Amino acid sequence: MRIGAGFDVHRLVEGRRLFLGGIEIPYHLGLLGHSDGDVLIHAICDALLGAIAEGDIGVHFPDRDDTIKDIRSTVILSHVASLAKGKGFRIVNIDTIVVTEEPKIYPYREDMKGVISEILGIDRDAVGIKGKTTEGLGFTGRGEGIAAHAVALVEKS
Repeated sequence: MRIGAGFDVHRLVEGRRLFLGGIEIPYHLGLLGHSDGDVLIHAICDALLGAIAEGDIGVHFPDRDDTIKDIRSTVILSHVASLAKGKGFRIVNIDTIVVTEEPKIYPYREDMKGVISEILGIDRDAVGIKGKTTEGLGFTGRGEGIAAHAVALVEKS
């Protein structure tokens, strides 16, 4: 068994749609990024890539590559899941934390778990998603951005 950890952060800006956990969330701001900016999916990707010793998301999807500008992060996650399977790993579970004051994560958690579990080919109960605030402190507390942490457990099949 192997464990990987992932982290990502993106700035909130006007004029972008907000994607978190593979779903679009109605909100007046979106996450700035080369892709759709889905920090939760990016953190999961980095956790999985770390667990299978395949670098990080920037190795596989560099932000200098204009052919993947605005790519959906679900496509990136699907690629990472295929890499893991190709190396003979089974994803056991994923646990995550999304750090944001707004929007609240709880109302969207089950939909996010459904998308992530389907892409990874694991049970919905093997995906943990928690929303946390920083009680108004720091860039997330001021509503300037959203951060996400993830851990992934994989097993050689």
